[in-house]
Order: sequence, then C-alpha cells, then structure tokens
Amino acid sequence: MVKEMQREDLFSKEAALKNQAKRELANGLEKPSLDKLRLQCFSRGATGILGLARAFRVMDDDGSKTLNLEEFKKGINGLGLDFNESDTEDLFKSFDTDESGTINMTEFLMKLRPPMGTCRLNIIEKAFNKLDTNADGQVTIDDLKHIYSVQDHPKYLSGELTEADILTGFLKNFEAGAPNPDGIITKEEFINYYATISASIDNDAYFDLVVRRAYKL
Repeated sequence: MVKEMQREDLFSKEAALKNQAKRELANGLEKPSLDKLRLQCFSRGATGILGLARAFRVMDDDGSKTLNLEEFKKGINGLGLDFNESDTEDLFKSFDTDESGTINMTEFLMKLRPPMGTCRLNIIEKAFNKLDTNADGQVTIDDLKHIYSVQDHPKYLSGELTEADILTGFLKNFEAGAPNPDGIITKEEFINYYATISASIDNDAYFDLVVRRAYKL
C-alpha cells in the first residue's frame, strides 16, 4: 500500500510521537487527567486510543454507549494504563457533568482523540468508505477481497501465506494491542487509529498524501 520510503517515514514519525509522549509522562510536571491519559495512549502508538475505545465497547453490554465509574475503571486498568484511582475518578467526574453516574463513551473518546481538521477527517472517511465495499459501516476480510489483490504479494506467490492470511494481517494493523480482536474494523475504530497517526504529522498536505497513496484514492 504505502510505498516503502513513506512507510518507513510514517513509522519513524509514530516512533517519535511515542518517545515524546514517554518523555512528557516522565518529566514530573502535573498534568490534567485527560492530557495524561492521551499521552499514555500516544506512548503505545497508533493503536493506543483504539485499544481503549475497544475495551470500553466490550464492556458496553447493552449498547447504550455509556459507562459507569466501575466500568470506566475496569477499562483503564484492563489495558494496564498507569492511572491511580483518584485520577481515574477525577477524569470520570469531569465528564459526568450532570452527575448521573454515567458518561457518554463516544463523547469521551472524541475529546480524548487529538483534534483533527475537517480536511483530515474527510480523507480518513474516504479511505474507510473505499474499504467498506458493502457500506455496512465496518471493514472485514470480505470487503478487502473486493479491492485488495494479493496476486503480486511475494509471500502469496511463494505459497508462504494464503489470501486470508494476508488480508487478516492487514486488519490486525488496526487491532494490535486491542482486547478481543475480532477482524472487524468500525469507522470509529478506523478514525481512532488515524487520530494518533495524525498527531505524528504536522503538515495537512503530507497527511492527505499518505492516506491517499495508502488507499489509492
């Protein structure tokens, strides 16, 4: 997908973001709870916010997209994030503005993601829509089979990997570090993944180029 030089550059930018986040976490300065959580997600790379979002989704048994304090704590602790109980409670209370005892999971994750301009969100959405060939709001192996040919993949040609192996490997890029990988990528998860990639790239035009060439838009 992305040309080798661009892929290496993208990985180096992500690595730089991870290292910067780790340095900021270790500098001893007091930080708002949301900033601290965002930095901890950044320190895990592109799948940091995605992993947290997926952990929350797993706990949302009734599909209400809300979490109570205990569920919220479980999600934070389940990913091994370095957040003490007091910080976790403060963060929860800052979002539970109506003191209902629950927070809106979608709104929380939108605020956790680093800000992205309309142009970046638009190109991410175009990429997702291209992958989502049946327009059902999620990307699976069946979707990828319609747009991603493995015929020239060296490991397919050598017989080392099957088509399913290669396509599953592509989907795993979006599930690394996330609990309960299921081979299904929703639009929200796709955006959560690229939100961290976006934070590692300062230039809008370069971000647009990376995504366009990755998905041949």
